[in-house]
Formats: sequence, C-alpha cells, structure tokens
Amino acid sequence: MLRKADLFEAIAGKNRGLLATEQDLQAISTAIANLEDMNPTPRPVEALELLNGNWRLLYTTSKALLNLDRFPLYKLGQIYQYIRVETNSVYNIAEFYGLPYLEGLVSVAAKFEPVSGYRISVKFDRSIIGLQSLIGYREPDSFIQQIEADTKFTAVDLTLNSSEQQGWLDITYIDSNLRIGRGNEGSLFVLTKA
Repeated sequence: MLRKADLFEAIAGKNRGLLATEQDLQAISTAIANLEDMNPTPRPVEALELLNGNWRLLYTTSKALLNLDRFPLYKLGQIYQYIRVETNSVYNIAEFYGLPYLEGLVSVAAKFEPVSGYRISVKFDRSIIGLQSLIGYREPDSFIQQIEADTKFTAVDLTLNSSEQQGWLDITYIDSNLRIGRGNEGSLFVLTKA
C-alpha cells in the first residue's frame, strides 16, 4: 500500500520521534492522516484478533515517552505495548541502555475498556521502574507473565490509583501489522506488531 510506504518513509530515521524536526512532524502528521483515511477496519476496537498481541512503538509525539530519553547516562531503547484482549490488559515497557550492567526499564500495567468502536478508556494500576538485572528482565513476554502472576520486583514497584491515573486512546487505523492511535493528550502513536 502506497500510503503505508509513505508513512514508513516519513518516520524513517526519526528514532521514534526524538529526531523529528518541525518540518518532519508536519510530513509525518500528513502521512498519518492520509493513512487513517484508508483505515481497512472501521471499528478497530471490535477487531479483537487485530488488536490483541505484542506491539513495538515506531513513532510518537508523546512528550511523556520522548522525555524518557533525557535520563542522564541513559538512552531510550525499545518501547513495547502488549495488549491482552481476553483480560482487557495493557502492558507498556520502555527499555533503557547506558552504563554496562545498569540497563533499566519503566513499565506500566493498565486495564482498558471499550467506549466505542474506535475508543478505549485506560486505567493505569501498576508502575515498575528498575534495573533490568535486578528485576531479572530478559524480554517482554516473560516479564509480563511475572506481572500477571503478581510478582513483586526488586524495583520501584507501585500500585497506582486507577481513578486518578487514566486516559483514553482512539485507534484510528489498524491492520494485521500496523496500528495508529491518538491519545487524550493529543499524542500520536504508530506501532507495528512485534
């Protein structure tokens, strides 16, 4: 699909948005809007087989995520979002790299609820921040299994008040390997199946 290729070309080399200039932001925004116009899934939230799965962030305008790259001595690594529709669960994981043996991660767990055919409300209920080695982190799948088993980690492991930590996300495009979302703070998200 040509419009999909246009989006991939626009976000190439932008390091998930960290390196995007104002001109880049406009070109990416246009490419996203053009692709959203061709969404093959008119009610994305109801397309559970497409929504469910493991996603990797390609691009975002979210200041909360992009500012994670500003930790001294650390660089933002991969960012993942795992969606489990059978339990209405979402797991976000951001990996950090820097000094040897001191790689870190920030993770939040949340519950989601469909609000319409394209919108979900999200309530965050747990946050984990720590060193990958102390947590025993190797890769997202086993880490999420530990979260689901309610494992307590050697990290900053906090229960969040989900009534205070909430938002929404509009899924504006989804197919078998690409998802675009627009968040309640005006942020754009482009993810690919991991």
